[in-house]
Amino acid sequence: MYRERLELDGRVAVVTGGSRGIGLACVTALREFGATVVIADLLDDVGRAAAESFGGGVEYVHLDVTDAAAVAEVFAGVAERHGRLDILVTSAGIANHQPSSEISREAWDAVLAVNATGTFWCAREAARHMTRGASIVAIGSMSGELANAPQRQAAYNASKGAVHLAVKSLAVEYVDAGIRVNAVAPGYIGTDLTKDGVPGEWWDDWIRRTPMQRLGSPEEVASLVAFLASDAASYLTGSIVLADGGYSAW
Repeated sequence: MYRERLELDGRVAVVTGGSRGIGLACVTALREFGATVVIADLLDDVGRAAAESFGGGVEYVHLDVTDAAAVAEVFAGVAERHGRLDILVTSAGIANHQPSSEISREAWDAVLAVNATGTFWCAREAARHMTRGASIVAIGSMSGELANAPQRQAAYNASKGAVHLAVKSLAVEYVDAGIRVNAVAPGYIGTDLTKDGVPGEWWDDWIRRTPMQRLGSPEEVASLVAFLASDAASYLTGSIVLADGGYSAW
């Protein structure tokens, strides 16, 4: 009985930003539990190669999550091709570590457009094609709950805080339709996005401040995403689930 509640056989999932990192780990987890998965990303070569590596059950579509019209077209296309849409994971995201005194308007807008607005466009369009029992899982961040150090990242923190409140708002809005909406809020995870342009001393500080004394792995986040997408999490909606090695518990 309990194992069956974790299974995703026959369900169709879309994972934005699914070409690499946390997104690709989520694709792998959902596929292992039986879902058919669509990777929606801007990284065409990487995304196609990732989809092909599964040998079936995973496909790739090009998607810019900041383009509302393109988002609507992609989700309508998925629902038409597969006859259903059961799961959405919004993993597309970008970071910016500039101090607030230095960040440009264009950089600020880009972070909010991808992380916050892009998450909303995708959740809204996915919900149009979902039926009872469907699940939306956003990838938020512990940075949406606290101002973590030593980096300065007001834009990123604001974008993830917006994701968390949007998740709670949509969970209430979609409850009558039987669509659950939750978020996983990772701490420091060892991905390319985390490592990109980060000084080595930051890594040491992140590990020192994390009670578990290590960075997490994409697979640890993906396991939680798969749980939230499944019937095993049927009483969870509007939840922001922290997966941060205890960072926020200090």
